[in-house]
Amino acid sequence: MLAPHDTYFAEVEERYESAEDFTVGIEEEFQILDPESLALTQRFEELRDAAPPELDVRGELISSEIEVTTEKCADFATAAARLAEQRRGLFALGHGHGAALGATATHPFSSWRDQHIIDTPHYRLVSEGLQYVAWRNNTWSGHLHVGIRGVDRAVVLCDVMRTYLPHLLALSANSPFIEGVWTRLHSARCQTFVRMFPRCGIPDIFGSWAEHRRFVQQLFDTGCIADFTQIWWSVRPHHTFGTVELRICDVQTELWQALAIASLGYSLLATMARRYDEGRPLPILATRYVEENLWRAIRYGLGGKLVDWQSQREVSAPDAIRALVETAGPEAERLGCLRYLDGVERLLREGNGAQRQSRAHEAGMPIVDVYRETVVRAQADAGVQFGKK
Repeated sequence: MLAPHDTYFAEVEERYESAEDFTVGIEEEFQILDPESLALTQRFEELRDAAPPELDVRGELISSEIEVTTEKCADFATAAARLAEQRRGLFALGHGHGAALGATATHPFSSWRDQHIIDTPHYRLVSEGLQYVAWRNNTWSGHLHVGIRGVDRAVVLCDVMRTYLPHLLALSANSPFIEGVWTRLHSARCQTFVRMFPRCGIPDIFGSWAEHRRFVQQLFDTGCIADFTQIWWSVRPHHTFGTVELRICDVQTELWQALAIASLGYSLLATMARRYDEGRPLPILATRYVEENLWRAIRYGLGGKLVDWQSQREVSAPDAIRALVETAGPEAERLGCLRYLDGVERLLREGNGAQRQSRAHEAGMPIVDVYRETVVRAQADAGVQFGKK
């Protein structure tokens, strides 16, 4: 007789055994705004119902948030093209219905108290279970899914990618403001979401599917979770898609930034998969070391230093990221995404979202005006002229 969830886990195992390596899917979350005040506005259901069939629009917790996703794509270039189409379509949809869209990882002044949880069974369950923790989570991120063949291989690659979550967060940091406050953090989103939600942030090292499965089974058996998606780790094997999912990054204001960061995560993951296949040592750090670097990424972003634990020394975040680009470069070239990876150096040179916004505010620009600039940039990048009908 099958034990509870045996069929579920067997299906997950089969999904990974039949998965194709290095397929790509990308998800991005955006703010729905009143175009005059730039405050969050509750219009998800309206935009969802008006979306054309080719636009893959989804809800994400609150009704002032909207998400687009690519389908599973055979390669990174295809995913990049699809994400560009989805962004353009979404921004055009909002513009056509008198709404603007924002692309920073926190809203700089709208209060969580004014937002409504969307009415779906999943998010009702989240809200009922987490209460204030769910209500307070007004954050926007970008997720990368990479197909990985073999369930043990996927779990070990999640173990490896834990090491680089702080680097990816530092590069993507785009949320210095929240509720009218310049937090001096570079990712207020990560502090708000990762530090508050249960089963979130840096997961333990599992080492094998058997150990991962055992723990998830315990969560089911003890009533901790009702379904897998209530595990919100910053990197996880996604049971439904047969992927490794990277969930650490702030959403990006412009498409080229999103693709630069995604290409680094993608090619780095492919690099570590090759090392795994060749039986070479993998850079898997204990959680306590990753957590130290994660705090540095939250607080200082690209303006700070990360610890190279192997050499026991601090390295500037940009130099640490350049080292990762060099490591990932050969696989990026082999997989046809080197031109997107080149955007990482541009981000390091020009500054990421948190740096640009903080510099403008420190120079005397009010938070609302700093935010307006990001909205204008995001709209223009998607082919929409902000403020024009």
